[in-house]
Amino acid sequence: MTTLAADLARSFQIGDREDYPVIASDIIYEGAAVGENASGYSRPLVAGDPFQGFAVEKADNSAGAAGAVNVRVRTRGVVQLAVTGATAVTANDRPAVYASDDNTFTLTSTSNSLIGYVSRWISSGVCMVEFDAALVKAALQA
Repeated sequence: MTTLAADLARSFQIGDREDYPVIASDIIYEGAAVGENASGYSRPLVAGDPFQGFAVEKADNSAGAAGAVNVRVRTRGVVQLAVTGATAVTANDRPAVYASDDNTFTLTSTSNSLIGYVSRWISSGVCMVEFDAALVKAALQA
């Protein structure tokens, strides 16, 4: 391959969004934490799934085969979540946040999915959580 000798327009997508194929016969709702099942399809996160991000819009594949519909997810950012166990004191340490399903978040790691880290405490049990699905995946593979 040779180096460029002229301008080359490339196609880009927004850097924090991705589309993934959805498992058969399921719905992923807007705002849901999205996980990847053992076959590589996205679904509403189940404890232990690799975290892919948060659904930007509803993906209804309730009547479709696996992969018939894609879900668009935000793969990184900062999101406000209710996090069980979070207090003003623990937030200062930027503790890891885990999900046990698509809408249940906790500081307890046991059999749950790592999704990110507390960036700021808001009020009792409510935090801003910084997430980056690619970094979480890399950390788990290390």
